[in-house]
Amino acid sequence: MNLIDWLAEPLQFDFMRRALLVSAVAGLVCAVLSCWVTLIGWSLLGDAIAHAVLPGVVLSYIFGLPFAVGAFLFGGLAVTLIGVVRDTTRIRGDAAIGVVFTGLFALGLVLVSKTPSQIDLNHILFGNVLGVSDSDIAQVLGIGALTLAVVFYKRRDLTLYAFDPVHAHAIGLRPKRLGALLLMLLALTVVVALQAVGIILVSAMLITPGVTAYLLTDRFERMLAIAIAVSVSSCVLGTYLSFHVDSSTGGTIVLCQAIVFALVYLFAPRRGLLANKRKRRTATSVR
Repeated sequence: MNLIDWLAEPLQFDFMRRALLVSAVAGLVCAVLSCWVTLIGWSLLGDAIAHAVLPGVVLSYIFGLPFAVGAFLFGGLAVTLIGVVRDTTRIRGDAAIGVVFTGLFALGLVLVSKTPSQIDLNHILFGNVLGVSDSDIAQVLGIGALTLAVVFYKRRDLTLYAFDPVHAHAIGLRPKRLGALLLMLLALTVVVALQAVGIILVSAMLITPGVTAYLLTDRFERMLAIAIAVSVSSCVLGTYLSFHVDSSTGGTIVLCQAIVFALVYLFAPRRGLLANKRKRRTATSVR
């Protein structure tokens, strides 16, 4: 099979065209948010929100509501509970995150176990991008567009908040409100990515593109562009590969992103492992 046939064959199927659209949109939105997540140091928080939405998704399924409703509500609940536990006890933030997200995730698993005939656990945890409906696509496109629009409108304030919240406060911005806005956008992004890769792998989509780009540049605008390129291309390639090798689509997408990160980690011209070793050898020889 030549390359043209390899690319064209999946496009003959409607479910593959839908999967490519949804995965690309999810990759785009996750890549944009991953840059702020990386700079602020919210990787663990992103992982927490991704897992904590499980009971919301299950309850939405039980009551016949869109997954987005329950996921967004429980994402907000998780953030609130983390803040309350952190601010009212001696527990540090990372411990509060661990307690809350594991508790809510466990609640979701219990809810799933109580309705085994009605809920497909694999689809909730690992995504079902090959089976998205018209309403799922509309939901992904709508929430994705809303998230990107808010990010674009507030990008300067959010970037200043990420780099220097003290300066942001000094010029009249409110860091707490910006942080709350970013958390809301993070919850929306989790909702978008659920259809593509499921709850367990959403955290990878929210972290890997940003950290990969961070190893390649010091400029935020370039970081955004690199993260988007890495994420969207990995989503498209992963969806194609999953079709041809009959593998999990979400898992293959995340694996592609992990491979790109590994290559950058090893061979990045300034911050890669090999470049750092060369710098150390040069410094040693100069001494």
